[in-house]
Amino acid sequence: MTRFEFDFDPAWRTPLSLLGIAPGKAFAEVREGTFAVRFGPWSLRTPLSNVLDTDVTGPYTPWKVIGPHLSLADRGVTFGTNARKGLCVRFRSPVPALVPGGFLTHPGATLTVSAPEELAEALERAREV
Repeated sequence: MTRFEFDFDPAWRTPLSLLGIAPGKAFAEVREGTFAVRFGPWSLRTPLSNVLDTDVTGPYTPWKVIGPHLSLADRGVTFGTNARKGLCVRFRSPVPALVPGGFLTHPGATLTVSAPEELAEALERAREV
């Protein structure tokens, strides 16, 4: 298992903690056959075979990325802790993340982890196995 912590901008640490999002409670993991994300009370889990591709993106507009967000343009989910840089992960089949029960699914997720390039490489390596 490989874990990638989120990169918290100090200015947003306290507001995010009010939502239950804090270091230790916000991470992405690549493990045997699964890609999983924990973002405070929110989570995303999907088989590695469902990961289509990735793209390092940023910088972002803070109010569009900080915290949990739903894109009205494409229903993508963002789990954001800084406005500098993150990784966009696209899925073959949309996955639930923001709303329990799978009523709302997302074709992609943007994650502001500390090492987006390394997460992209880990996902690629794991899919090749």
